Amino acid sequence: MRFGFQHSYAALPDPCHARVRPAGFADPRLVVFNAPLARQLGLDAGAVAAQAAALFSGQQLPDDALPIAMAYAGHQFGGFVPRLGDGRAILLGELVDRDGVLRDVQLKGAGLTPFSRDGDGRAALGPMLREYLISEAMHALGIPTTRSLAVVTTGEPVYRETELPGAVLTRVAASHVRVGTFQYFAARGDSATLRALLDYVIGRHYPALRDAANPALALLEAVLRRQAALVADWMLVGFIHGVMNTDNMSIAGETIDYGPCAFIDAYDPATVFSSIDHGGRYAYANQPAIAQWNLARFAEALLGLIDADADRAVSLATGLLEDFFPRFDAAIVSGMRRKLGLAGAEDGDIALIQRLLTLMHQSRADFTLVFRGLVDLAGGADPAAAAVAARALRAQFSTEADIDGWLADWRLRLHREAQSAGARAALMRRANPAFIPRNHRVNAALAAAEAGELEPFRTLLAIVQQPFEDQPEHAAYALPPRPEERVLHTFCGT
Repeated sequence: MRFGFQHSYAALPDPCHARVRPAGFADPRLVVFNAPLARQLGLDAGAVAAQAAALFSGQQLPDDALPIAMAYAGHQFGGFVPRLGDGRAILLGELVDRDGVLRDVQLKGAGLTPFSRDGDGRAALGPMLREYLISEAMHALGIPTTRSLAVVTTGEPVYRETELPGAVLTRVAASHVRVGTFQYFAARGDSATLRALLDYVIGRHYPALRDAANPALALLEAVLRRQAALVADWMLVGFIHGVMNTDNMSIAGETIDYGPCAFIDAYDPATVFSSIDHGGRYAYANQPAIAQWNLARFAEALLGLIDADADRAVSLATGLLEDFFPRFDAAIVSGMRRKLGLAGAEDGDIALIQRLLTLMHQSRADFTLVFRGLVDLAGGADPAAAAVAARALRAQFSTEADIDGWLADWRLRLHREAQSAGARAALMRRANPAFIPRNHRVNAALAAAEAGELEPFRTLLAIVQQPFEDQPEHAAYALPPRPEERVLHTFCGT
């Protein structure tokens, strides 16, 4: 079988990658296959599905695959590691999708590579299904993300804290070039390969920059813009990436590497779920500052390409980095206006937004339920439904008088809007999901899958793929966990 692969990244200089072969596996079996994504990639979904176990475990590669592992470095929890790379991931090639976009197709958990260090190159079923589920939920939420094409079990165990079923995830991305990819060559003083990588990224992701007076500086600005918008998207749905190392920041501006990620339930800006984030470096509220920090490391890698004069290069890059928070703040305020049903802008909007978040924090109100609950209170809803929504919303807050005062001010603000109630409700429904992959539901579905029962996973996947629909038959999945169901820690999977 031929997929129609291209190999633009493999054509870069040898230091960028290493040729590899997937490991042999005893008994690969298909667990889940994303037929709509396969069709979007221009593949014959039926033909691919018939051979999916062999194809997506790496046992029967497409004839036109050219498997490589990519080299990169990275700051991990603030400490620089000069050589990381794809320790358990293998890029098969790139496909032009139906929108004309070049997409990487990569196997994750397919065996040892020259970058595996002390790892085994393998992956466990639970973390691979977690990435499949969360990445497809993020796509449904309209947030730029890598996607998942398939998960296949290998028929062999992997060993972490316990023995777990092994699996391989097939991941699709705009590319797998990271901030850490640039850091790898900058740390080695390999300016020729760094220049080749710069030209490659501009040609693939930012072709409008080809004629820029200063391509490296223009790339820094373009990546900064995308990352400011991406992190704002995360914050607006309560998403915590959990491990925002520079090797996990995509130059294409997608969410990548779903390890200990999670969505907040009770709103607290200091929320941390990752079991390895002992100091809260990647807490919910820290994500914008960490993004800017990562971009500063990207700028450092580019300095020699920005200007031969080091002081001038630093000055130019610093000027751009100072623009991160104004861009992020503008994206957050714009997104929050949509969540509150505000089509226009007034000077008091930021204070109104902050008051609500403060009340939510004080009461540990559920982030998703509060914003979804406002939809039926914004006008246009059936009076009975609005009354039910009002009671449910007020129950989220420890002091009803406080939220009642805020609601009164919000309604006054809505009255100054020109849009109709129907238009407002439509705007809010597309900005406030009813369903997110709640951590307790995710854990339960993955535990069942590891025990051989896949129906809970399939049910949850179908629900989060329609996050803005009411789905009354699945209303229980919109509820936060009971105290005994709360998930306090999530894990990386390696």
